[in-house]
Amino acid sequence: MSTAEQIRSEIPTAEDGERLSGLILELQTKGLRITTEFERRPGGAGPSDAGMIWVEGQPLTVPVDSDFVTDTPFSLEAEDVGFGIYRDGTRVASAAPADRPKYYSMNTADGTPYWQIALMHLDSLASTVLQTCAYWGNDDQCKFCGIGVSLDSGNTVKVKRPEHLAEVAVAAKELDGAVDVTLTTGSTYGKDRGALYVGKCGKAVKEASGLPVEVQFEPPEDFSVIDKVADMGIDSLGIHVETFDPEVLAHIAPPKARTGIERYFAAWEYAVKRFGEGQVTTYVIVGMGEDPELTIEGCKRAIDIGVYPFIVPLRPVPGSLMADVVPPPADYTERIARQVAPYLIERGITADKVAAGCARCQACSPLGAIEQSMKLSASGKKLIPVKSL
Repeated sequence: MSTAEQIRSEIPTAEDGERLSGLILELQTKGLRITTEFERRPGGAGPSDAGMIWVEGQPLTVPVDSDFVTDTPFSLEAEDVGFGIYRDGTRVASAAPADRPKYYSMNTADGTPYWQIALMHLDSLASTVLQTCAYWGNDDQCKFCGIGVSLDSGNTVKVKRPEHLAEVAVAAKELDGAVDVTLTTGSTYGKDRGALYVGKCGKAVKEASGLPVEVQFEPPEDFSVIDKVADMGIDSLGIHVETFDPEVLAHIAPPKARTGIERYFAAWEYAVKRFGEGQVTTYVIVGMGEDPELTIEGCKRAIDIGVYPFIVPLRPVPGSLMADVVPPPADYTERIARQVAPYLIERGITADKVAAGCARCQACSPLGAIEQSMKLSASGKKLIPVKSL
């Protein structure tokens, strides 16, 4: 039985939730030393430099290969039964590294390994359907991005075909308990920015596997493209602004800055009408020099129109233009997340209601764990562990 099929415990008490969300923040900031076999994602497009692990039932991708990890106080240690997270030699949590997916040993009819088409991120299947980007390798390259690093490594193929993605999705569901699919793409010069192709791939995956699907793309020139993607049966949509600070956006993602933050809000508002509240998401990367107050204000404005702002601390991608940057301090990310989480709860737009995608998974963010601990604190209840669906 795969880890994804085993019991995934809910946080049992508000106190435990506070402890666990704090630990997740620290691990995402400081990384984890590993001393045992471990399913990992070295470099490339996100989640990059990622160890795949369950910490007391909560999903987590954690830095394991970046240079700054050599200074982390945290390590993963094998125990008589299972594994534990240790801080300076003291056990702080139980852990379960993700199993190597069974479907990784399979190939398509033309000999392409399944793992070069889509990867398992804990219990979520994910793929970059076009592993090239119009902005890569020129002055427009997003500084945090590693899409070209993945391609150069030989660990993926340039273009994933819809029928291959569908084939892999069925295997990942049946053999490894995948519960949803996330499909993203490098941007194209076309007016749709690649949206129609990633939507076509998502449609093939959903029809073959029945799994909920999120697709991700930039705001298209014509918002009717969003209608076309919705009509393909896609469940959730990611349109990622990355930061609400216009000065930082201009520095780290020039093409997105030219699009303009207001254009993102217009695209989200249009998309929410088709996909519904809480099914449209945006990445919000913190730790790139942004104004935290602008960030919180932008998140709340997005929530007001029904968008889930997926807050993640910067995870420097080896080989990217920000490879030498370190993640922000845990308390910085926590300050922002703790002001956004209650707003999400108040509006009823929480991670547990997202059908598919990064915001559903939450392994790269502390936000979902903070939401859970806040809801438990308000209710005073203790939850019974449940199985992951």
